[in-house]
Amino acid sequence: MANERVRVRGLSIHRPIIYGNSAVVLSQKERESSSNPDHTHRWTVAVRSASSAPDSGIVGGADDISYFIKRVTFKLHDTYPNPSRNVDKAPFELTETGWGEFEIGIRITFVQESGEKAISLYHHLKLHPWAAQGEPEIPPLEQAIKYGPVHSWQYDEIVFNDPFQNFLNLLTQHPPTPLPKTKRRPVPFHLANATPAALEASKGGIPEFTAAMEKEETDKLEEARKQVIAEQERWREKLIEKEKELERLQKEVDAMG
Repeated sequence: MANERVRVRGLSIHRPIIYGNSAVVLSQKERESSSNPDHTHRWTVAVRSASSAPDSGIVGGADDISYFIKRVTFKLHDTYPNPSRNVDKAPFELTETGWGEFEIGIRITFVQESGEKAISLYHHLKLHPWAAQGEPEIPPLEQAIKYGPVHSWQYDEIVFNDPFQNFLNLLTQHPPTPLPKTKRRPVPFHLANATPAALEASKGGIPEFTAAMEKEETDKLEEARKQVIAEQERWREKLIEKEKELERLQKEVDAMG
């Protein structure tokens, strides 16, 4: 049992996730019957596995990620009652209604076996369709409701460095569903700068993350890592120069004494 709490040094293991939201316009009837008639949209914010289940209308969520995530806390705008909402079991999502866009804080707490600290992410709630060329940024509700759901999702990878052996065992027992190599679904019109004809053809569509997008994200992270290393080296050289300058000045002061 003691060996299970030993960290496996030099090993990194990651789990791909997505976080973000989907939103739809409430119908006139829904708005009139609501306790908040000024609310115009219903939205769902979530943290999910990156892969989508086949033929699913949900973005991501093919895997149950509660084997390594214990809790997700969503911090909403202060105008919402009880703005800090804890979700302690899968699916890690929250559905609300509202009329405005705002930043949502997302805090992910991992299972006890991980020995990892919680991490914080941020997502800007997206309610209005991505504007196509020549279209107003915020279309009238009557027009927006025809567009179908609005999606705003971010791919990310949670990396566990030097994991405890028991946590590593837990992760390897639950391999993530591989991302498809290519998209199996039409690109949503609002992500494709579509014409009205394309809108009619796509009926909104559902976003899907792919292996190509995963590689692109990995390449970006690697490039960022190289830039950080280069910047560290640049500042290290500057520090050496300043230390030499300080040493030279100190010798001059000592010689004057």
